[in-house]
This record gives sequence, structure tokens and C-alpha cells, in this order.
Amino acid sequence: MDTLINVFVGLHIIGIAALLGGFLTQLKAMGRGSAEPRFVPGMLYGAGTMLVTGVALVGLAHADDRHLSNVKLGIKLVVLLVILGLVYVKRDEEKVDAATFGAVGGLTVVNIFIAVLWT
Repeated sequence: MDTLINVFVGLHIIGIAALLGGFLTQLKAMGRGSAEPRFVPGMLYGAGTMLVTGVALVGLAHADDRHLSNVKLGIKLVVLLVILGLVYVKRDEEKVDAATFGAVGGLTVVNIFIAVLWT
């Protein structure tokens, strides 16, 4: 069971990397002044991967009789659903306003810190 959980943790981290990597790539392009921010497909796939693997991890942890903080998981789920909703709704637009773009990046970082620092 531990190996399966670790595989899903790895996939969850890959999802985070895709979401945050897409954000940072667009942020770098904005810094050059030549591009408007937009949500690239990798950001949507990363957020979706995070959702699917996160739900799988909760199920596997419950099946393994591990104690989980439901408050922490609920907050992380809400933050991720906001991220996923913003990216999904604006995915086809050629440019996204800076506030929405910044919110996705900020919420992604917040979600990472909740996972790491909340024990």
C-alpha cells in the first residue's frame, strides 16, 4: 500500500509542477513585455492531475487506516477547485487579466504551503 501511495504522491507532485511551471513560464514571458499572460494547456492538465491524484490519495489513506486532517484537506480542495475553475473558464482566451493570472499563481503557492507546513 505504501508503494501505491508513493506513486500517487509522485503523480501529485508532477501535477503541481505542471501548474506552477506553466505559471512561471508565462510570468517570464510577461517580464519581457512582449506577451500577455494566458493559461497554457499544461496548467489545466496539472490542476486536473492534482485533483484526481489528491482524491485518490485521500481514498488510499483512508483504506490504509491513516488519520487525516479533514479541515486541511477541505481547504486544499476548495483552493484547488478555485484554481481549476479559473483556469478552465479562461483556458481559451488569448490573454488573461493580470489579477486572475496572479490569483492562480498565488493560490497554487498557498496550496503548496498548506500541504507542507500544516502538520
